[in-house]
Amino acid sequence: MGAYILRRILLMIPTLFGIMVINFALTQFVPGGPIEQVIAQLEGEGDVFAGISGGGSETMGADEIEGSSYEGARGLPPQFLDELRVQFNFARIVCEDGFTGTPSLRAAQCAAEDIPGLERFGLMMWDYVRFDFGESYFRSISVIDLVIEKMPVSITLGLWSTVIAYLVSIPLGIAKATRDGTKFDTWTSGVIIVAYAIPGFLFAIMLLVLFAGGRYFQIFPLRGLTSDGWEDMGLIRQIGDYFWHITLPVLASTISAFATLTLLTKNSFLDEIRKQYVMTARAKGLGEGRVLYGHVFRNAMLIVIAGFPAVFVGVFFGGSLIIETIFSLDGLGRLAFEAAVSRDYPVIFGTLFVFGLIGLVVNILSDLMYVWIDPRIDFDTRET
Repeated sequence: MGAYILRRILLMIPTLFGIMVINFALTQFVPGGPIEQVIAQLEGEGDVFAGISGGGSETMGADEIEGSSYEGARGLPPQFLDELRVQFNFARIVCEDGFTGTPSLRAAQCAAEDIPGLERFGLMMWDYVRFDFGESYFRSISVIDLVIEKMPVSITLGLWSTVIAYLVSIPLGIAKATRDGTKFDTWTSGVIIVAYAIPGFLFAIMLLVLFAGGRYFQIFPLRGLTSDGWEDMGLIRQIGDYFWHITLPVLASTISAFATLTLLTKNSFLDEIRKQYVMTARAKGLGEGRVLYGHVFRNAMLIVIAGFPAVFVGVFFGGSLIIETIFSLDGLGRLAFEAAVSRDYPVIFGTLFVFGLIGLVVNILSDLMYVWIDPRIDFDTRET
């Protein structure tokens, strides 16, 4: 098992390398990069893509330009543009021989020198290997500190949603499999199909309007993970306040995963119940409970456990991006969304790197759970 895990960890390297290549290409070569975005904001355009999307005025009248005291209307000074290139690692400061002061573009002996693309890629690779994603362009804080600060919210949402989905779906799926074709199976299937058909974000909006909007009921809070003054509450009140806040976001994140996992569990158990070894066990006089949980459960649960990464990563990614934004939860998904809107590239790619790394680690955890469920599986004999 150790050799297999080592091979899986080594396979993570090309995946993360591909993420870094995409990050570099988008930052360095795609129009609307960080420098263009900052210039657009300074010149009052707000967004470098405004002209593409049709937002704002396309031209400025001559009288408006002449009468404007705003520096961006007359053009930005070359020194400021050089400072931007240095700040975003497109250039470095090079000084003449014999210069003894601190390298600065304000010194007459120093100038900005472009960094070749291959060297920029190598510098970015070295930074990413050390989990140094740079600093946010607009927040004046390192990306890794931002990720660490926001991650508990996303982990909380993903873990609670996944745990609840499994706790509800596995017993319900087993019950549906053992009662296949009954009225219970029919009406529960109808509920599951309806739940699966409702998009998670639409269900979240419905919960928000019904139970937190104030128009119908005001049972749950509208936003946030805790109430104001949470630090001053007692332990019991803190726990209650925490669960009070996460109820609606977790329900919205769980609905689609619960539906998929229930049907997967039912079909997996039905497939195993119809096999020859189950009929043999019954013929030898074993009770239904012993057959179900002593023989069928272990084999049927393998495919359910295999779906764990998809469920967790789906909730973690989809829930983080959509649910956190709707419920104003200060997590990784909302951070990535706001960074994308403001073109804060270090934050965008830092969160993308972390999401990818978490997905790969969860896949390895899924393989470990295979062995814990059925020790007969030997991954060391598999070709990867």
